Amino acid sequence: MIYLLVIALLFVAELLYFRIADKYNIIDKPNERSSHTRITLRGGGIIYWVAALLYVLFNPSETAGWFLAGITLMAGVSFWDDIKGLGQKIRLLFHLLAMTCAFYLANVFGVYPWWAIVIGYIVFIGIVNAYNFMDGVNGITGLYTLAILLPMIYVNNCVRSFTENDFLLFPLLASVVFLFFNFRKRAMCFAGDVGSVGIAFWIETLLLLLIIKTQNLIWIGFLLVYGVDTVCTILHRLYLKQNIMEAHRLHFYQILANECKMDHRKVSLIYFTTQLICSALLITLYPTLGWWIFLVLAVTLVAIYGMKFRLIKQK
Repeated sequence: MIYLLVIALLFVAELLYFRIADKYNIIDKPNERSSHTRITLRGGGIIYWVAALLYVLFNPSETAGWFLAGITLMAGVSFWDDIKGLGQKIRLLFHLLAMTCAFYLANVFGVYPWWAIVIGYIVFIGIVNAYNFMDGVNGITGLYTLAILLPMIYVNNCVRSFTENDFLLFPLLASVVFLFFNFRKRAMCFAGDVGSVGIAFWIETLLLLLIIKTQNLIWIGFLLVYGVDTVCTILHRLYLKQNIMEAHRLHFYQILANECKMDHRKVSLIYFTTQLICSALLITLYPTLGWWIFLVLAVTLVAIYGMKFRLIKQK
């Protein structure tokens, strides 16, 4: 019953936000680097912050408070960036503060050496930015989030418990509601930085808890598809001597959507399905094959990514 109430509240929150965004002209205008062609409301992903607030209200605790503080910092600066635009240094500062909240609730400080914590900051802030960079076609952020959460729920209930189920179910419900408005041929809203960065923070907090609980980094494979696409695209852009912080259209999903004119929803479903398959293979085969299964999957994804260059030449 509580989950039906949460879904209803999320729908109401999203519809209220639409009125606010329409009144204050919070919109996304397409440009030469966009994968869409129509002016669309931006910031619909604020629903993930609303879901975080509801989670804390229904599950009050000190750790939940630290999580809410972190996602508020992360989503807040991103929302302001959506509206007015901010410098990279300010965003980085807020990201560092937000990750400090996540590290505190996961009891990282005082347990791990300083150099490991520094690496953690770099990796997890990189994950946030990768999630943001990959948010470019209808449905991809919502569906890919489901592709991560569903295996995590399985692990939490059938392999090793690492958090309470509500911490996994609330973002899942938010994704379902967001997809109702976004997973369309003509989306009613886009996630915006507030959405992609906000849910990225939630995902990496869960991933951090899972890694610490199991003392195993293999679970980073739950982000394998985004990871391979992001790293390979960065290497491609460095080869082309481009500024990797500027907008572009060289991600594999962008080539499929823009150059090959593939329906955005189909592209998103491909990423969703691919990550689900990778996660299922990791869960099933890691106990017997160890890190070899991660290596095989990574190499396979890199080979698939290489098809991008053939598609570019054909166009």
